[in-house]
Amino acid sequence: MGNDNLLNAKSAKYDEFYTLFSDIEKEINAYLEYDPDLFAGKTLLLPCDDPEWSNFTKYFAQNFGNFRLKKLISTSYAPNSKPREIPYQPPLFELEDERFDEEKTVANGKIFTLTQDKNGDNKVDVDDLEWSYLDGDGDFRSEEVTKLRDQADLVITNPPFSLFREFLAWLMDGDKKFSIIANKGVLTSKSVFPFIISDKVWVGKTPMSQDLLFTLPKVYAEKLRSEKKQGSSWREIDGVTYGRSPSIWLTNLEHGKRHQPLALMSEEDNKKFSKHKEVKGIGYVKYDNYDAIEVPFTDAIPSDHKGVMGVPISFLDKYNPDQFEILGASEQEGKGFSNGLWDSTSGVSQPLVHSEKKFKRIFIRHRQST
Repeated sequence: MGNDNLLNAKSAKYDEFYTLFSDIEKEINAYLEYDPDLFAGKTLLLPCDDPEWSNFTKYFAQNFGNFRLKKLISTSYAPNSKPREIPYQPPLFELEDERFDEEKTVANGKIFTLTQDKNGDNKVDVDDLEWSYLDGDGDFRSEEVTKLRDQADLVITNPPFSLFREFLAWLMDGDKKFSIIANKGVLTSKSVFPFIISDKVWVGKTPMSQDLLFTLPKVYAEKLRSEKKQGSSWREIDGVTYGRSPSIWLTNLEHGKRHQPLALMSEEDNKKFSKHKEVKGIGYVKYDNYDAIEVPFTDAIPSDHKGVMGVPISFLDKYNPDQFEILGASEQEGKGFSNGLWDSTSGVSQPLVHSEKKFKRIFIRHRQST
């Protein structure tokens, strides 16, 4: 797929894709609408965020007083002397600071903190950030940054795509409240899906159908433009090149969308009136190799089916844990997730309907079902 070039940061050896300010604002507003006191008196850690580039630090520094934060901590990673496809470019404030040493062969990460009005303008904002070098390179897995995680109440960031699984495990090990950006492809992976089944992690407010755009360093934007067609890994808006990614927000912070009931019809009404040809006049068909019925679209889920239903991955965008129970997923992405629904003698892990292969499915049932 065209987006693989942007998402496969491990191969590209470059993970700096900067989330748009507006995307951060929309997502965080959804959490605050549900819980206006979410950040009040809390320490917030942004563990992948240099404010010269990152909008996360700028956004939360700007809203420090409005959110009634107690402390904001932001850390950035330094590439050390490891080879990089794109050279490290120190931010201007670092270059202009007497602590900067351009002769150092090993760079240190940086830590930024915000707690109070430092410049006497009677407000707390980005101008009051204080910074210093970390002892190490700022890798989130380091003991130094892990200690900061343990001090924090919440963690919010866009972690490196290539280290997402490790980053999520790091958050879960620390038992932190969080909201992070991830590739949609991780949803049914072994590192994420068990947390979704157990309602420990869910999709954020931003629709899964919305591709997130990211600002890019100039040299990498030029690389994408020269190697990929517009609309695949990048998009141009008002003369600016943005990275394009099929990404989502993953979180364990509550938001109102998560508790909105999905409108449903009975099986009989769906058969009569459904707008989907796969259902209208036919009804629901059982899989050849899974003990469940095929529901091809989220808006075609029947209200009165008592058994298990296979639905598209996009169902997670509408998932209401009060209304549905997630039982598992088809075997193709993470074997063992079908929880006994799969007939392994079929020899085919993809769901089959009359021998026709379907895309990967999530298996659900109504909460009132037994």
